[in-house]
Amino acid sequence: MLEAQHISVAFGDNTVLTNATITVGAGKVVALLGPSGSGKSTLLRVIAGLLVPDSGRVLLDGVDITALPTHRRNIGMVFQDDQLFPHRTVAQNIEFGPRMLGWVKARRSARVAELLDLVGLGALADRRVTELSGGESKRVALARTLAPEPRVVLLDEPLTGLDRDLHDQLADDLAGLLRRTNTSALLVTHDHNEATTIADRIITIDAISGSGAPGAHQ
Repeated sequence: MLEAQHISVAFGDNTVLTNATITVGAGKVVALLGPSGSGKSTLLRVIAGLLVPDSGRVLLDGVDITALPTHRRNIGMVFQDDQLFPHRTVAQNIEFGPRMLGWVKARRSARVAELLDLVGLGALADRRVTELSGGESKRVALARTLAPEPRVVLLDEPLTGLDRDLHDQLADDLAGLLRRTNTSALLVTHDHNEATTIADRIITIDAISGSGAPGAHQ
């Protein structure tokens, strides 16, 4: 469903990605595993439309979206630092995407209620996001990304900064949520255990670059 084909990106003399190719099937969760600075987040930015590649193309359902602006791609992204709106409540953060798309109020309210239930934050709908714990903020960020029903979700180290117990709990919760919603997702991480817990398939960043075929392992 999602394909990034032969993506190359360089910043001056620094080549970050060379001929990188990766595919995410419908309803599947793929983890892209590699160390910091290896180009994982750069590839996500290309797919999201936040960065123009030097070469290559991005396809969604067989349609070339490489030249489309970010807001027209129907791709959601969860960032490392959550990037929630501090002046809005939990519910208002989740509602933001559907509101920007012009959904009617009844549809927006139903979607917010559905997602609050899915992420277990129904009791916190009216709380300011500045009053949330780290784990609660991660849940809101994911719910906000899922709210406008994107075709694909990109997750850029989404559980960074949590202590190990909370990290492992949220990894399990995230895996379950993505499967219950049948969401296609590409996760980038340097944590092999996180990738194993969340993803259907794991691919290393060095396996998708260069002239060789992508390599993968369960």
